[in-house]
Amino acid sequence: MELFLQSVVNGLIQGGFFSLFAVGLVLIFGVMRVVNFAHGELVMVGAFTVWLLHAQFGLGYIPALGAAIILVTSIGLVMERILFRPTRSDPLAGLICSIGVLFILQVIAAVIGGDGPSKQVPPPYHGTLILFDMIRVPYQRVFSLVISSSALIALWFFLTRSKFGWALRAVAMDREAASLQGIDANKISIIAIGVGAALAGLAGGLIAPLGNINPHMGHNVIVTAFIVTIVGGVGSLSGAVLAAVLYAMFHPIVTVYFGATIATICGLVLMVGVLIVKPTGIMGVRVSE
Repeated sequence: MELFLQSVVNGLIQGGFFSLFAVGLVLIFGVMRVVNFAHGELVMVGAFTVWLLHAQFGLGYIPALGAAIILVTSIGLVMERILFRPTRSDPLAGLICSIGVLFILQVIAAVIGGDGPSKQVPPPYHGTLILFDMIRVPYQRVFSLVISSSALIALWFFLTRSKFGWALRAVAMDREAASLQGIDANKISIIAIGVGAALAGLAGGLIAPLGNINPHMGHNVIVTAFIVTIVGGVGSLSGAVLAAVLYAMFHPIVTVYFGATIATICGLVLMVGVLIVKPTGIMGVRVSE
């Protein structure tokens, strides 16, 4: 029972990471209609930046985290302007471009940090929070949960309470109708990919002290992001958050008892099962053509 409860708590914390990069992916797809296969590599760049600045150069963890967010956001903005905007009328071309960026970022990371053993970042926050005398939560994980939850709450307020948030949701619902209402779709696309990339950079920076870092870590990230996005409902931010939390609780429990490979297979089976029962996902809405 103690092992089960510990896995549930770890899953809730992991759900914060999943939500950050899944919501970013949903946001970019919803506004730009581009499947950004390089989104996992944006998370990887965030983690590598924290490793390089904090673990190698001795910069404080918080400034390194801020630098990771700025760098990844900048990469996202460059991708929007150079790759995604010129290929807006051809989603397949945008997808192919994002795959190209995926390999470029992997090679750059391998050149900078080497493609050998995985890198590790010493946790800046030491100590463990003990709950009910049996559940142990490192303070580093508590910090990550607080930051990821705060970021998601801030995003919710931005989308529901701000002028740009309303415009972003309008473009996601109907780009042509939003343009007829005077909304600049190009500006909204910049905001969407900027916010999505910033969330990916934040997720990578928060993951860095909690796991192994390598140039190919984005592969697992993008698989998880697609599972969460499809299960939650393509285009649904709230669905992505709900699916991220559910999947994050499900995955560690299966991993503990059956192994990580079986857990990933079960996640894919779960995704297929949801598509069979409800093709639009948990909170997705069918749109008539």
